[in-house]
Amino acid sequence: MTWQNPWLVAIVLNTILVGLAFASPKKLLTPLGYLHAWALGVIIWGCLDWQAYAVTMVYFAAGSAVTKVGFAEKEAAGIAEERGGVRGPGNVWGSALTAAICALLVWITGLTSAPVIGLSNSQVAQLLILGFVASLSTKLSDTSATEIGKAYGQRTFLITTLQPVPRGTEGAVSLEGTLAGVVGSLILAIAAWGIGFIPAVGIVICAIAAFVATTMESLIGATIEDKLPGLTHDVVNIINTLIGAVVAISLGLIL
Repeated sequence: MTWQNPWLVAIVLNTILVGLAFASPKKLLTPLGYLHAWALGVIIWGCLDWQAYAVTMVYFAAGSAVTKVGFAEKEAAGIAEERGGVRGPGNVWGSALTAAICALLVWITGLTSAPVIGLSNSQVAQLLILGFVASLSTKLSDTSATEIGKAYGQRTFLITTLQPVPRGTEGAVSLEGTLAGVVGSLILAIAAWGIGFIPAVGIVICAIAAFVATTMESLIGATIEDKLPGLTHDVVNIINTLIGAVVAISLGLIL
């Protein structure tokens, strides 16, 4: 085993980073959340190396920052994130399970030379990488739209009826939140393009995929979330990111 082995690097790097984060007085995750984040980080670096890891860190940093925007006002209104915005295991996998699956599929694809549905391994890997970025772009879009909408949304409407509803209502949308969501998706996609992880057209694809997926997430929130057994907010987040990845991969096949 050498330092050229990405899995060894992944284990050592994530152990150091999670150890430092856990020791920091400013907590972003619960203790169990840090353990799950360690596992996620190992998977992402081990499968896709530093570029995917960097994109994930951009998501995590931007998502954590936007959650803190107007936090005092959101907390006073009773619509702030639980635990003061500190995330747990459900948040980790709700946000990044789809990304982890895409990363694992890229790694598995690299172990075989057999073509997949008429595509070369390289083409399949590029599509899965696009899905990886789109899933995180979708989640950052969702987080940005939700948090900015809660803090600054002047007029908030239920997406299914367009009737005015209080800020923080599941399925509610606002102009401010929608614009913030678009910006969030672009930030993530541009970061991925900037380090050469996706092509320039991938920025547009990720933005479209994120918009479609977050719209679907709002529809789910307004209609069936918490009404069906097991359909928790974390599960909805997984569905949301999966839709984003599938839309992006589908667009990647067309374009």
